[in-house]
Amino acid sequence: MRRLPFLILPAVLVMVFSFSGLAQTGPDSSRVFTLGQVTITPQRKDTLDRIGYRETQQFQRLTVATALNLMPGVAQSNVGPRNESMIYVRGFDLRRTPLFIDGIPVYVPYDGYVDLARFTTFNLSQITVEKGGASVLYGPNTMGGVINLVTAKPEGKLDVYGGGGWLTGGHEEFVNVGSRLNHFYIQADASRYERDYFNLSHSFTPTRTQGSGDRGNSYNDDWRYGVKLGFTPNANNEYAIGFNHQDGTKGTPVYAGSDTLNSLFKSPRYWKWPKWNKQDLYFLSNTKWGKDYFKSRLYYDQFINTLQSFDNATYTTQTRPYAFTSYYNDYTLGANVEYGHSFSTANILKMAVHFKNDVHRENNAGQPVRKMSDDTYSIGITDEHTFDTHWYLQGGASFNTRQSLEAQNYNSKTGAITNFPSNDNNAVDVQAKLIYTLQPRQTFEFNVSRMTRFATIKDRYSYSLGTALPNPGLHAEDAVNLGLNYTDVSIRKLKLQGSIFYSLIDHVIQSVNNVAIDTTTDQELSQEQNTGRAAFYGAEAAVTYDILQDLKAGVNYSFIKRRNLDNPSLLFTDVPEHKVFAWAQYTVSPLTLLLSGEYDASRFSTSYGAQAPSFFLANASAFVRIDRWFTLQGGVNNVFDRNYMLTEGYPEQGRNYFAKLIVHYQHR
Repeated sequence: MRRLPFLILPAVLVMVFSFSGLAQTGPDSSRVFTLGQVTITPQRKDTLDRIGYRETQQFQRLTVATALNLMPGVAQSNVGPRNESMIYVRGFDLRRTPLFIDGIPVYVPYDGYVDLARFTTFNLSQITVEKGGASVLYGPNTMGGVINLVTAKPEGKLDVYGGGGWLTGGHEEFVNVGSRLNHFYIQADASRYERDYFNLSHSFTPTRTQGSGDRGNSYNDDWRYGVKLGFTPNANNEYAIGFNHQDGTKGTPVYAGSDTLNSLFKSPRYWKWPKWNKQDLYFLSNTKWGKDYFKSRLYYDQFINTLQSFDNATYTTQTRPYAFTSYYNDYTLGANVEYGHSFSTANILKMAVHFKNDVHRENNAGQPVRKMSDDTYSIGITDEHTFDTHWYLQGGASFNTRQSLEAQNYNSKTGAITNFPSNDNNAVDVQAKLIYTLQPRQTFEFNVSRMTRFATIKDRYSYSLGTALPNPGLHAEDAVNLGLNYTDVSIRKLKLQGSIFYSLIDHVIQSVNNVAIDTTTDQELSQEQNTGRAAFYGAEAAVTYDILQDLKAGVNYSFIKRRNLDNPSLLFTDVPEHKVFAWAQYTVSPLTLLLSGEYDASRFSTSYGAQAPSFFLANASAFVRIDRWFTLQGGVNNVFDRNYMLTEGYPEQGRNYFAKLIVHYQHR
């Protein structure tokens, strides 16, 4: 079964040659599964906070984390000790800027995170990001905004998009096949992204835990398949049911830094993850009648995870006290419904109700299973009013509550299971957005919001493998967000975007190092605490210019400053203060050349000041249109073979290469 993508790809190529009447159509917005979108503000349809699958293909962004890093205001990070790819949106992490797929929240119930390296871009039509004042219709925990991955939907009788190729240390294969017949459609996909290793830069200096050449234990193998069935009886109604399954396995490279205060400097972790598996079943609907509409989303999401900790770099024995095998078996059962009524062509009232039940079950090999579970409810209402061709106002509010149903504590010395104290929280979110359209496709937007984020199960109850103290009494965080955005796509050949923003956060939940000593091991312990107030502020700018008919270029810049107002000595981590991304594309048919570069300033990796240095990366790729059916793509990333890190002690990939064949057809 794990070879499924390899079996499908040859079949796709057979179909390609069988349908000689097919005509190729380039990627466009018609593939977007609109039922998976949550909010669309008419005045900002041309926002640059959206990535289409054309961009993910052109820039060879195989994972969601690397794709999001193309955007201004977004910073990619790496949780080195867990080998997890993360992103920050205007300084807010994934617990505060949650991930959705087709409007359905996707996360690990235990800690609220999700490893974005496990989510590939092969099946996506677009990625959208709402920064700051996201609509309350998304539900709770959207303190810093939302990220929504929108899958594809077929438009023709047969849509085929697929490909495969080689990359340094691994390979990729993917296929998306869809068909639309009368009122029914089906969309299926399968993909695999496997890498045996990634290579280090030649300028990397070997350490006692990492030699030169290939990065130790840096493998990954991610594959998925999914199917979606839809029914559109008329232009006003649509219903879809879908199933997705993904399997992942990965290693965690050992700490290779020089920070002597880091516990991993003295005691390296030798970790492997044989399972990082998710599957979900969902139903989506949109029904309109007259001035009213009704949307629903019902979903069940399961997460199964296995972590193995070994004695040493041979990864063969588990005899030492810190060696273990840990199992997670989690699920989320949820639903949300949305109702809207148009009082006039200028005014629409919307209301959404959300419910989800998160269940986390864990145990180490030989230990009993412990269970933790929460129920979360939310009810929100918004009103949107268009005053004239220039002014648009939207406001909303929601009430959110999280109930702690069960939280079991395990004493490894006595084998006893007891209950942690419960931790119920209520929170209120409010937001408003005012848009002024100076002229068509040229807008100013001001948004203000007061948004919240509940503490996760891990925030409240985790010992972090004996390195931390639980804190069941954590309160919800809250943030007041202010943003002023300017978008201009009215100028021929030029697209402009600029933003300034400020967030004042209260009851900040932050890991505080060295709060106590474990008297048994003399190890310094950390704890999640509501450390007080913080301020995040900054600016973004983006420009895209069609210099000539065959020459295009773009650049975006992000500035973000994060300060702990009550305890400045506790530093925020993983976000560079400055980030620049630029690209240029030149086409001489059938050849297209693409150059890009990224500069990231230094960033803190620990709350006490260890840093990952600044870096500059250059990438280059070329596309050759072989004929109307096939495109050949190849390139090199990190052209200058820079030795760089997103987290101190975890060097990233050196110069690497890729080559692949892409097929894309549509038969109407």
